[in-house]
Amino acid sequence: MIKLSYNLRLIKTIAFIVLSVFTISTIQSQAYTKQELQDSIATQPYFSIHKDNFFVTGVPTNKTINSTTANAKYQISFKQILTRSRLPLDTYLYMTYTQKAFWNIYEESFPFNDINFNPSIALGKVFYDKEERLKGIGTLSFEHESNGRDSLASRSWNRISLEYITGISKNTVASFKAWLPFSHKEGNPDLLEYVGLGEINVSHTYQPDKLIFDLRLRKGLNFEAKGSVRARVYYNPFGNNISNQYLMLEWYVGQAEGLLNYEQSQSMIRVGYVIRTNEFKWFNGKSKKTIN
Repeated sequence: MIKLSYNLRLIKTIAFIVLSVFTISTIQSQAYTKQELQDSIATQPYFSIHKDNFFVTGVPTNKTINSTTANAKYQISFKQILTRSRLPLDTYLYMTYTQKAFWNIYEESFPFNDINFNPSIALGKVFYDKEERLKGIGTLSFEHESNGRDSLASRSWNRISLEYITGISKNTVASFKAWLPFSHKEGNPDLLEYVGLGEINVSHTYQPDKLIFDLRLRKGLNFEAKGSVRARVYYNPFGNNISNQYLMLEWYVGQAEGLLNYEQSQSMIRVGYVIRTNEFKWFNGKSKKTIN
């Protein structure tokens, strides 16, 4: 059993490591040029994966393991580009939909405990450096998230989100996301105490199309140890011909993994199958085949 104090020390340690990584300068030698990136985007399908699509199952590490504490979690997420034509400030418009569910598959009758719905509409913009090489991608979005329930079980919130994705070192990509919430106090008045006002996500490709490490940090809007750490390891045993399918090991520590019981602290380890998003693959640099 992992005690809460241990989890808090772990969160602080991981946060220190991540902040140290940010001191590494970005390597631009293999970055896409503006023309190369525009050509690549032009060939992308209008409909694609947005976040990871997965099915994982696991057990808690901070409480007794039984049919009510073990569960499964799955996520479906997609993105639809609405226009590639140039909008003001050279932006593009798209919409997304993500559905995340917590499923008590080890209980009799297999009940769903919580289902979260997260649609959004967003503007995206690519940023380049002085040499017209890829520097970052920014998005401004309106997001709604709710569990679709009523009465005392209703949970929902809306937010305007601003996100910036960039390469921070060779094979390492970071995203910095902040949000301005509104219409969030009915049903979950203290939600921000657990989800905060933003998150940092760092993804490191140890071996392309084979082994990837991912870490997401959130800090609640308080002076207490509320928030979450989500660590993932992706491993592809299927070979290079199937480059977006992985086995995933995930460890989630903290609160607000789902909306229904967002105040509850938990430590869950899960493993399963994932179709990994490659939405921002350009930050990993050009493959050897594309380098002159």
